[in-house]
Amino acid sequence: MRIAVTGSIATDHLMTFAGKFTDTLIADKLDKISVSFLVGDLQIRRGGVAGNIAFGLGCLGRNPLLVGSVGPDFAEYRQWLDERGVDTSGVRTSAAQHTARFTATNDTEGNQIASFYPGAMSEDSEIDIVALAQTHAIDLVVIGAGDPGAMQRFTADCRKAGIAFAADFSQQVAFLDGESMRTLVDGADYLFSNEYEEAVIESKTGWSAADVLERVGTRVVTLGSEGAKVERAGQAPVVVGPVPDATLVEPTGAGDAFRTGFLAATTWGLSLERAIQLGNLMAVHALETVGPQEYELKAATLAERAATAYGEAAAKELSSFLS
Repeated sequence: MRIAVTGSIATDHLMTFAGKFTDTLIADKLDKISVSFLVGDLQIRRGGVAGNIAFGLGCLGRNPLLVGSVGPDFAEYRQWLDERGVDTSGVRTSAAQHTARFTATNDTEGNQIASFYPGAMSEDSEIDIVALAQTHAIDLVVIGAGDPGAMQRFTADCRKAGIAFAADFSQQVAFLDGESMRTLVDGADYLFSNEYEEAVIESKTGWSAADVLERVGTRVVTLGSEGAKVERAGQAPVVVGPVPDATLVEPTGAGDAFRTGFLAATTWGLSLERAIQLGNLMAVHALETVGPQEYELKAATLAERAATAYGEAAAKELSSFLS
């Protein structure tokens, strides 16, 4: 199975606040916020939902096709991805706009305040996803958080052409309305979210959890420090706990890394349990580094952590697919 990944391609500007946001925010004054956080660190990293997922899949040897729009400042980032097994031939360069930019400040509790400048991403709807899927023999299109219009077009085109797709709203849950969400969810082979996004999706669509499961093949929900769960209509949920020895350094990209592990294991034909386990292991890689693409994937280390977290059988099975 070959995967195409759409969504944001961006540079990340990551800062750390040596305190807790909640100590500054006053509950009865949230309608008049004017706050400034003195940060002690700034890291500039490669990122974006699509870039992060493609990077992880490349590290796992899956040769994903990255799809999206960037600015003329993308050359170094492109080379980075090419060298790590990502096919960037599906990336178009805007003549007028810079590559998108994500700016985030994290506190000591792992909370995050962020903003996003779309830049060239706003031109993603000009991409013909069906043509790319055909010329690159794509089996699954991940429709990640990106330009809302492009997300709608890619979903409609995949549905019409009979191309399997995964819906992954992530940060866009705050901006999409109920009707938009319903059209993006309906017919998805996979629906990815975290617990908060799961609740927002159900609230905005007006669908219950059972209603959602009637419309998607597989629903995958990350549970933060509790691991992750997978649900399918008519089947008992599959819940897998977290990697116990994880050390939080910086959370950006952990959800994207989870998706790379889950999707890679799926392409290998492994069970849902193994897919979640690999997803959790990949998420830890991102959690323990600053920047969503700064982790180094080593098969032996991953296998060792898999054995500690999930047992020797899991480690042995996962190791057989890692080089």
